[in-house]
Amino acid sequence: MSQMQQNISWGKVIIVGAGPGDPELITLKAVRHLGAADVVLTDRLVSADIVELYAPQALIVPVGKQCRKGLSTPQATINELMLQYAAAGKYVVRLKGGDVSIFSNILDELQTLAQHGIPYEIVPGVTAALGAAAYAGIPLTARDFSTAVRFLTYYKSDIVSAEYWKELAHTEDTLVFYMSAETLGAVVHHLTENGIHPDKTLAIIEQATTPNQRVHTCNLYQYQQQLAHLELASPSLVVIGRVVALHKEFAWLENSSDTEEYFKAVTGKLIKKKPDVAEAALLTA
Repeated sequence: MSQMQQNISWGKVIIVGAGPGDPELITLKAVRHLGAADVVLTDRLVSADIVELYAPQALIVPVGKQCRKGLSTPQATINELMLQYAAAGKYVVRLKGGDVSIFSNILDELQTLAQHGIPYEIVPGVTAALGAAAYAGIPLTARDFSTAVRFLTYYKSDIVSAEYWKELAHTEDTLVFYMSAETLGAVVHHLTENGIHPDKTLAIIEQATTPNQRVHTCNLYQYQQQLAHLELASPSLVVIGRVVALHKEFAWLENSSDTEEYFKAVTGKLIKKKPDVAEAALLTA
């Protein structure tokens, strides 16, 4: 640690999982930290109601990412914002959609905080797979249907090997794919090409746990005819396995007729709410 770092009276950063959409799925611990926050650095996939209800006193800085849209906030910028506000002695909440440890950039942020000796805490949240499955009536490890679940992603073509596709096609585990709506055709192709059993079906859950949730199911071998034409809202989660058949029997929410996106698109700009002169200076220093 440098002499300058030793002389800084650091604030604290709390990395918080906000849950998958429904603001009532946030934890009591997360609410407590939000109520104490000076600054909230928030992802795109966080309900606007959460920061409005639980952090009315805080400066809100959107730092969202949106895959393939070219408007995502660079991770380096997020890291720098954490440092700037913590160096000013602020109580910072880094608010992430879902759970902080599942397919997020928490490692980059932890390394940044540890490198600079900034105090931090980690608060888990309900991850998208669990929220989506519950709100779609799909128990992920239902007895006699599946004994395990795998969380995966296929946002780029080299992230899953040919051998692993073969294993995935023949496992009895439930498969949940995050951030894979735009590559879903390839996911289905790899699984069917490797002979996945026809009784393992597919569910696409759009905007899970929000008022705009929609669930689509089909046999994987009929995907091209039945669901490939859909323009899916972001985020969309994919569940594959025998448990998907339980949706028809246990679905307790009807599909929304609203096709609008619940989460606002990334604008490519840092839009701050409740700024003051001192806070604004931190971003331009």
